[in-house]
Parts: sequence; structure tokens; C-alpha cells
Amino acid sequence: MNHYVIILGGGLVGQTLALALDAHGLTSAVIDRAPAEALLDARYDGRVSAVASASWKMLRAIGLGDALDGKGCPISTIRVSEGLEPGGLDFEPAEDEGPLGIMFENRLMRATLFEACRKAENVSLHMGRSAEAIDRGPGQVTVTLDDGAQLIAPLLIGAEGRGSPTREAAGIKIANWRYGQHAIIACLNHEKPHGHIAYEIFYPDGPFAILPMNDDANGHRSALVWSVPEAQGPAMLKLGERAFLAEAEKRMGGFLGSVSLAAPRAAYPLGFHNAAKITAHRLALVGDSAHGMHPIAGQGLNVGFRDVAALTEVLVEGARLGLDLADAQLLARYERWRGLDTLMTAMATDGLTRLFGLPGKPASRLRQFGLNAVSKIPPLQRRFTDEARGTSGKLPLLLQGVMV
Repeated sequence: MNHYVIILGGGLVGQTLALALDAHGLTSAVIDRAPAEALLDARYDGRVSAVASASWKMLRAIGLGDALDGKGCPISTIRVSEGLEPGGLDFEPAEDEGPLGIMFENRLMRATLFEACRKAENVSLHMGRSAEAIDRGPGQVTVTLDDGAQLIAPLLIGAEGRGSPTREAAGIKIANWRYGQHAIIACLNHEKPHGHIAYEIFYPDGPFAILPMNDDANGHRSALVWSVPEAQGPAMLKLGERAFLAEAEKRMGGFLGSVSLAAPRAAYPLGFHNAAKITAHRLALVGDSAHGMHPIAGQGLNVGFRDVAALTEVLVEGARLGLDLADAQLLARYERWRGLDTLMTAMATDGLTRLFGLPGKPASRLRQFGLNAVSKIPPLQRRFTDEARGTSGKLPLLLQGVMV
């Protein structure tokens, strides 16, 4: 079966790309090893994502606004502090702007995107399937699935995630390192309302983030993303519930009142990776297949959505001109557009991680001074706010809420 593109990986970024192309009349085939039931699993798995306001504009533009409306919790303020010291920094939108972003449970977004893909006229889903053979030939890409079906397209998209076999098969090298940290993720019920505020509290052993979520039948909820030294990760999961909550409350300073666990805890190692290039012969990489960064600034998914918006614009305009979608000029345009922006975002995130991880009181005082200084310089504070909203730099049309 012939398509415009074949997308390997049906996660949040892969499915969004398929829907963005569908909205412009371009067909795609999405292949993922996970069966459909896994994407529709209603059990809370602890993972959440902050969708920046620019990314939300794209989701609305491609027709997902109604399906996602109300499923996420708006973020009105990002409050950054050095431990529980006074001062710090608040990032807030201007009065005439919407929220900084929306916090979604990954499971709800994943299921919503899947249902939209299932209904989309130009999306062919191949769930619970794997690519047995991939031939990126001179004139086309041919993918043979494990059930014997063959898919043909001019362009292959690698969207499988950090360990992308497509990237490795193409011989694309990556820069990568570990931070020596584990992220402990959990969902908390808490006594006091969060007021749609996201808290980023920096401690020497790693950032401690409290992210607002919609209330449920058990009351107020927030997601916890707690970075701890790698050696402590397994021990934090083994702690009894009461001891774990006592440690969490100590770092929260009681500003949300008493807390309880709303879902099982989980942990994963934190690292950095960035592909040396994001295109090859008849191949483009998006999302975590191309880059991965520390969650300190909550930009991982949004950088993937910027890939989607840029690649969609490049491919739609190429198709209108009648070009081969793997034309070297098209892929070079995508490479130029996303390569530098991704690297700059990743390195800025890496720099923040290292700066806020420096131990000792002198480093703590310096960070506190920096936060207070930024709060007194409106243009600088505005720049950071624009970064949080995803509105800095040359934006693809979809991130402006405009179809290509």
C-alpha cells in the first residue's frame, strides 16, 4: 500500500505527526509494536506532560481541540525557587494571553490521539506490528511488516523514542550522557488547591517539581517529578508509603497541606542525547528519536511537537510543488530549521541542570541571587516566559495556530 510517509512509532509525537499530515490531506502509515489496547489503557501510569501554549495552538489547528478540551489542567504560573528560601521567581502570562501551558496525563492524551487516528481518513494504523525489513531504496521506502504486509512511501519517519533502531540502522551518531539521577514520578492528592501553579523547587540533589492536575473524586491532585541521585532511586521506591510522603512533604514545606499517594510510584534514569543529524537518505527523525533532555524545564514533548510542526510545513509545501517528499532540499530545510533550535534548547536545559545541581551554600546563594535578579528585569523575565510558552524563535505556522 502506498502512502506519503511511513511513521515508525505511535507515541505522542508519531501520532500527532500523522494527524497533522492528515489535516493537510497527506496520507501516512503508523507502525507500533504496542497493541491498540495498550494505548487505550485507562489505568493511570504516573506520566504527565506539559503542553506549551504554542503546542496547544497546533493541536487545536489540526482539529484536536474539542477532543482534548477539559482533559488537561491549565498552568497559570510557574513558580521557581531555590529550596524553600523566600524570593524566587514567578513566570506568568500577560493579561490578554492564555495559560502558559496545559498539563495532561499521558494516558489521556495518548488515547485521544489514537481515537483521532483511528477515525482519520488519511491515517493507516498498524498496531501490534513490527517492521521485519526496511529498504530505503533509491526511489522509495519499502517496509515489510511481521505479518507479511508491505508498505511503500517516499519517506520514512523515525519516531520510536530514545533507543530508535531506525536511527541506529541509518548510522546516525548521537551525543549522550547520564546525569547520575533518577526521576521519581508519582501522583499526589493534597489538602489545599494548587491554584493552577506549577512549582519548580531546586535542591542540590536535583529539582523537585509539583505540577497541577485536574481534581478527581478524591480531591485536589498534582503530579510529582522528583530528581534524586541515581543510587537513591531504588531505595526511594522501596520506602514505605508513609516515609515517602514524609520526605515529599518536607521538601514541599506544607504549602499544599497533607498529601497522599494517588497512584503507584515509578522511576526512570535521566540522561541527555542529541543526534548529530536528523535526516538521512529518505529518512527524517522526530521527537525522542532525535533528541532527549532533562525534564527540568518540561520541554521534552514540546520540542517534539516543534519537530512535527516544522516537518509538516516542509512536507506539505513540498507536496504542493509536486516534489518527492524525500527531496534533498526538503530534508535539508527541515535539518536546518530544527537542528540548531533543538541543540540550543537541549544545551540550555543541560546547563540549567548542572547549574542548579552545584552543591554548597555559595552556589545556593548565587542561584538565589540570579532568580531575584531576573525577577527585577522585565525583558529578561519575558524572554524566559516566552520560552516556557514555546513562542520564541522562528515558529512554524502550526505553532501559530495557522494551517500550512
